[in-house]
Amino acid sequence: MSSEQKYFHDRVVLLLLSVSTFLVILGSLLILLRLDSGRNEGYIIQYRTNLGITAYKAGNVSELMGFALFLVLVLVVNTVLSMRVYDVHRQYSIGILSMGTLLIVLAFIVSNALLVLR
Repeated sequence: MSSEQKYFHDRVVLLLLSVSTFLVILGSLLILLRLDSGRNEGYIIQYRTNLGITAYKAGNVSELMGFALFLVLVLVVNTVLSMRVYDVHRQYSIGILSMGTLLIVLAFIVSNALLVLR
């Protein structure tokens, strides 16, 4: 059995990949569905607490679409890294996938918080 077949037959790896893929699809869809391209005043893309009155930085739709692209990029990079490390040590591979899932969840939370601030 090749290492790629072993990788995709591992139940924990499949669980983490499935959860990550579901979160990426859900997060990307929710981000894209909440965007309004006709909005002229822009979206809040940054919040800096130390700036006082100018704490909010405005941006356009393309900058918020970067969050959806980031989610997909994190999923692809973590999957590739995990596949390469799986031959060396299974637990490292699972750790990479777990941290990737955490990063996807955090990016989803941040993008949702910025979209709520409209």
